[in-house]
Amino acid sequence: MRPILMKGHERPLTFLKYNRDGDLLFSCAKDHNPTVWYADNGERLGTYSGHNGAVYSCDVSWDSSRLITASADQTVKLWNLKTGEELYTFNFDSAARSVDFSTGDKFAVITTDPFLEKTSAIHVYRIAEDIDEQSDRPVLVIRGPTGRINRAVWGPLNRTIISCGEDAIIRVWDPVCFKLQTGQEMMSTKDHKNGHTKAIKSLCLSADKSHFLTGSLDNQAKLWDTRTLTLLKSYSTERPVNAVAMSPLLDHVVLGGGIDASSVTTDSRAGKFEAKFFDKILTAEIGGIKGHFGPMNALAFNPNGKSFASGGEDGYVRLHHLDSDYFNIKL
Repeated sequence: MRPILMKGHERPLTFLKYNRDGDLLFSCAKDHNPTVWYADNGERLGTYSGHNGAVYSCDVSWDSSRLITASADQTVKLWNLKTGEELYTFNFDSAARSVDFSTGDKFAVITTDPFLEKTSAIHVYRIAEDIDEQSDRPVLVIRGPTGRINRAVWGPLNRTIISCGEDAIIRVWDPVCFKLQTGQEMMSTKDHKNGHTKAIKSLCLSADKSHFLTGSLDNQAKLWDTRTLTLLKSYSTERPVNAVAMSPLLDHVVLGGGIDASSVTTDSRAGKFEAKFFDKILTAEIGGIKGHFGPMNALAFNPNGKSFASGGEDGYVRLHHLDSDYFNIKL
């Protein structure tokens, strides 16, 4: 299985996202320029120019007409996906870390980092169909979690927001208090005896949003029930987990990571930069795919389940089309 190497970024990758149809792949990196690629052959379609800082995450609307990106330049930008035109800019007073469209694309949840006296925050904005009617006023702001919130996503039917970050706690919020401008914490893993013990770096929902996977610096990934926050499964590796993905076709999970880039020359675990496949139910390791020259920061599975992409500290996106042997793995 020979991967397609996509070299379009000059700095480390931070995030990867497929559109719903699986024909486009979007990559974010620390070089300011989100990039879109053809998902079948890795051909670069173009870049979205406008950010002045590292771009940490992105999301694509259901109909692939709009792209939203979050950046360290304290802005979140809404783009015309096809033309690359910048439609709107949301301004904040600290770096924007995570973005996620709601089901139906009428809202977006955005997280911002702590800065000076300001704590990290979760912001919810209404996304107008007519960009001339777009408001810069959030309908909801949630403050509270200590440390950086690395990821916040919408739960099933937009009834909850799930967040995680540096405090190693997963929180589920009730966002229905829009008129009150506050969100209520419904449940969390704060007192969960089997929860993560170090910062959670990534979160990936299943296709039906019934469960989700988290990856942490404690060398573990964990599978959770979305409705009850019950821990379903744990997957252990010998290195920090920076990125996680779930196959929409098979009961497989993929973990990517590696030790921090600054420790590569001094840590005995250095050099093990591979995407590790695990059986979702049995938690047994199936195999691994090597290739990156540095820690893996981003993973994404194509919605058709037949390919996946990985992005690393080395600035490369590697596109893997899975061969027939993969679909016939027997444990």
